[in-house]
Amino acid sequence: MTTAQTTPDAVPADGPPTGVTMLGPDFPFSYDEQLAHPAGLGSVPAEHHGREVAIVGGGLSGIVTAYELMRLGLRPVIYEADQIGGRLRSQPFGGADGPIAELGGMRFPLSSRALFHYIDKVGLRTSPFPNPLSEATPSTVIELGGESHYARTYDDLPPFLKDVADAWHEALGEVGFAEMQQALTDRDVPRIRELWARLVLELDEEPFSGFLANSKAFQARSHRHREAFGQVGFGTGGWDTDFPNSMLEILRVIFTNADEEHQMVHGGAQQLPVRLWNDAPDDCVHWPAGTSLASLHGGAPLPGVARIAPGTDRQFALTDRWGTTREYDAVVVTCQVWLLSARIDVDESLFSPALWMAMERTHYMQSSKTFVRVDRPFWKDVDPATGRDLMSMTLTDRLNRATYLLEDDGAASICLSYTWNDDALKWLALPVEERVRLQLHSLRKIYPDVDIASHIVGDPITVSWESDPNFMGAFKANLPGHYRYQRRLFTHFVQDALPAHQRGIFLAGDDISWTAGWAEGAVTTALNAVWGVVHHLGGASAPANPGPGDRFDELAPLALPDGL
Repeated sequence: MTTAQTTPDAVPADGPPTGVTMLGPDFPFSYDEQLAHPAGLGSVPAEHHGREVAIVGGGLSGIVTAYELMRLGLRPVIYEADQIGGRLRSQPFGGADGPIAELGGMRFPLSSRALFHYIDKVGLRTSPFPNPLSEATPSTVIELGGESHYARTYDDLPPFLKDVADAWHEALGEVGFAEMQQALTDRDVPRIRELWARLVLELDEEPFSGFLANSKAFQARSHRHREAFGQVGFGTGGWDTDFPNSMLEILRVIFTNADEEHQMVHGGAQQLPVRLWNDAPDDCVHWPAGTSLASLHGGAPLPGVARIAPGTDRQFALTDRWGTTREYDAVVVTCQVWLLSARIDVDESLFSPALWMAMERTHYMQSSKTFVRVDRPFWKDVDPATGRDLMSMTLTDRLNRATYLLEDDGAASICLSYTWNDDALKWLALPVEERVRLQLHSLRKIYPDVDIASHIVGDPITVSWESDPNFMGAFKANLPGHYRYQRRLFTHFVQDALPAHQRGIFLAGDDISWTAGWAEGAVTTALNAVWGVVHHLGGASAPANPGPGDRFDELAPLALPDGL
């Protein structure tokens, strides 16, 4: 349920851990502590300094992997089919002082402490994102069934919506929400694992909708409560498009506060991978001062990969889209895994049949956004007849579903619509002009006296991630029964038990993580891959700062039995 959020002025990413973080219950390794440790991420033997390691994909996961391998003295070689940033894509409307449209990631929870390590490293400025009923949002309108409710705070909501919120909080209490959050706050690993193992066994096959329907809290209330909960949601808006997904996916978000205290990045989130690409760290092993990923690549990554196969002189051979083949001893693949069968010709022998099964069964969510630039933040005007803001952050059961009013250092824009899954598919076949027309039509039903169109300047910007052949979807969301598949993907970075010909190629990216759709998962799986490459090349973590693979036996995700 949408509730108010309080955001501290600043959270030092490298300070002592406080509060709930995205310390994932499946694999409770403290990546933020590993990053903050002065001993660093390890070392490789000197004979490997300067050795090339292929990185497939220049999104956040690929760039973090490459950045850290460069610091260790290796030479990452990034292949990118489009542009640095991946689904951190900040598209300007035009003009030096204009706003940007965050087509991918646009809000980042403060509990993402590994992510904020890098945000702080490159000096990006953040501030609270204007989610519904957050302190950064002057007002929120919730419109369901043609009835509008105006609220500045949670206390302004009508009793029915408050009761929906109560039902949600009660339902979370039935699965030990408070106990898990306390364990995460304390970083009590045995307790985290104990609580989570029970939930995995109970809920792996349970969809989000089934959990709600079976909870005592919602069983004691009407079907309308569940319907309204799906429309209004919690923290970030309606979540009924997630109803088919595994309840474990939802709990991973809720337990770790991934749905709270969201920050926006001023100037656009794509700056993070771009700044890391251009950054010249002063502590690189082997490389001279001033070395950056950009300088190692002559200013641009290699073209996208067309084929990955066993090599002749080295273990792996990568062929780019123009037919040039290069060989490497190690490869990190960070693109969405569907591309390994649908877009890249990958030799099947490089992964086990069980891992191929997990990749093919991965379920991606569709996502669509449409943005317009406006002349000024006119929504701050006060309607003299009502004393209310002229327009508000809006949640609705109409086509738009969610409308966000955005301001970045005075530059104003509106995300007219942000939708997922079936709601996103409604826009897929429509050109941008038709999308805007329909979205403005819906908003006129809610704000009949507001002429939004008169404030629009320039051309609108839209995206449907499922139509982009380099992604084929926005982000992974596991379906019921997919826990085993996700475990195979996540644990692949620990390779000692694999056949020799399958060692040295690693998977990373938010879809490999347990928290897909969140940039934290892109960062943490990148750190897994860094550990994997170091280990593969005969290196090791510093004894005082063990990496995720060093603690794998202690922290490994629960292995479910196959049964009969």
